[in-house]
Amino acid sequence: MAVESDLLAVLGELDFDPDTVRNRFLAERDKRLRKDANDQFIEVTGEFSNYKEDPYVEEPLKRDPLTDTVQVAVIGGGFGGLLMGGQLRKAGFNDIRMIEQGSDFGGTWYWNRYPGAMCDVESYIYLPLLEELGYMPEHKYSLGPEILDHSRRIASHYNLYENACLQTAVTELRWLEEDSYWQIKTNRDDCMRARFVVMANGPLNRPKLPGIPGINDYRGHSFHTSRWDYAYTGGDTTGGLTGLKDKRVAVIGTGATAIQCVPHLGKWAKELYVFQRTPAMVNPRDNRKTDEAMAESLRAKPDWQRARMNNFQSHMEGAAPAEDDVEDGWTELLGRVSPSAVIKMMEKLGRELSEEEALWLVEMEDYKKMHEVYDRVDSIVENAEVANALKPQYRAMCKRPCFHDEYLQTFNLPNVTLVDTQGKGVDQFLENGVRVGDVEYEVDCIVFATGFELGTEFCRRCDYQIYGRDGVSLTEYWSKGRRSFQSYMVHSFPNLFNLAIGHNGWTPNQTHALAEGANHVTHVLQQAVKRDAKEVEVSEAAQDRFVEDFNALKDPLHKEFFEACTPGYFNSEGDTDAVLVLDEVYGGGAHLFFQQLADWREEGDCAGVEFR
Repeated sequence: MAVESDLLAVLGELDFDPDTVRNRFLAERDKRLRKDANDQFIEVTGEFSNYKEDPYVEEPLKRDPLTDTVQVAVIGGGFGGLLMGGQLRKAGFNDIRMIEQGSDFGGTWYWNRYPGAMCDVESYIYLPLLEELGYMPEHKYSLGPEILDHSRRIASHYNLYENACLQTAVTELRWLEEDSYWQIKTNRDDCMRARFVVMANGPLNRPKLPGIPGINDYRGHSFHTSRWDYAYTGGDTTGGLTGLKDKRVAVIGTGATAIQCVPHLGKWAKELYVFQRTPAMVNPRDNRKTDEAMAESLRAKPDWQRARMNNFQSHMEGAAPAEDDVEDGWTELLGRVSPSAVIKMMEKLGRELSEEEALWLVEMEDYKKMHEVYDRVDSIVENAEVANALKPQYRAMCKRPCFHDEYLQTFNLPNVTLVDTQGKGVDQFLENGVRVGDVEYEVDCIVFATGFELGTEFCRRCDYQIYGRDGVSLTEYWSKGRRSFQSYMVHSFPNLFNLAIGHNGWTPNQTHALAEGANHVTHVLQQAVKRDAKEVEVSEAAQDRFVEDFNALKDPLHKEFFEACTPGYFNSEGDTDAVLVLDEVYGGGAHLFFQQLADWREEGDCAGVEFR
């Protein structure tokens, strides 16, 4: 496009050719495109079931099967389940049962105990219910053990251990038409019932493995990062992996998990091979201890955590207030490559921007940001060839950005080797290691940092099937696309509420969305009790209107953006015909979505929901 001179003047000098960068990004994407997309990953069932076994159980559960009835069953003991349980307790619900696969509460943070695990969103807005529990995190970004402890703190505070079923996995939900209950079957041979069920089992619990030929041929040791084997590595979440001092270790995967655990592996392993298909975008984290003066200033403000969460989300969506309360890598990044960048540019220019100008502006800011990332890599990594391989060739929000202060430095260690697979990944597992191209790497241990299932079908991710009215499964009901009302209710599945991602507002701070959802579902359940209703169900007409309004807000440029991205879970591993993960979030933004929920509750008549 013809760029106006005032736009160039305000944008500043570009030390790159935009067409060259754009074409390079597309070429790197093309290297990684695969016809099998999400199907390239192996489901951890059957012969791979050992990769999801719980290594953290101190005492295996022994109990008789349950056949009793509760008022509300909450499936999942992570932050979604904890927020739901806490809201229910505060609203006066006493007959609650929490059902959790792990041996304790924590969800993602129960499973992710790998060395170096920490949150990538500021802890003062990420850890839920800080004001209610009178707790202040130790660092700006909390480490895994503190987050797990806080999960337990919430469970204890709201008495959620009482009547809970831990070490218990749901295997089936089935609606019992004759008496308006949900039947819940589990791997403990339970066949219990619940009047209402809330599904709070998030997506970050079911590990996935790469479908690389020969995965069963490898005879060395292996484990997934979400099931870390400290009996083999030694040490704990803080490091000290002394068991690896004479071991050759391979890490497969270079996403957010690898960014955090690779520095510890590099420090302790005799040799470490990091097999990279696509480099991560690694920004500075600048973690630090909580300043007591800052903490006191927060405590002095009523409802400070909600205000801080809202401030953060405003910066994510471009409606940025003058003050940036959080002031971190997220607000800096989204302040440049989101609508807020356009708003700031128009303020500088003193004029409106056309859509074409606005898109060009964001693209240029995106490229500038990526070149700053490249400069950081060059300033840290001593070997020029390794440095070039660690530079991500895609736009900033093609993948969830990473933040770390020790990952890049690890590649300066003499015992650490980056194996750049040129976008293809490992070619084959061998009896004693792996092969990439013509080179074989013998290793004693393989660590799968390959993440969790996120872009797969919903009931596969939650690992059980759900049968509503007339025995219709949710998989069948959603076979032509997700349908819901306000995200949390689905017609033909009465008394069932779902806190999962989908049809709601997107925010990097997922606990914010979970808190809003738990509050909303609790309101509906309170109305059910007030009206003495046995059944709560959204009408089909209300659901259709919601889906129509939801689809009308989808940005057609959204799909175009992700089609140009390197494959990842944001774009269904490059499958342009699939529903993108971020296409299932509300196009009007999280703030507007949350406000619409609040307005609906304020109106008081629960329009669209039938109480019977």
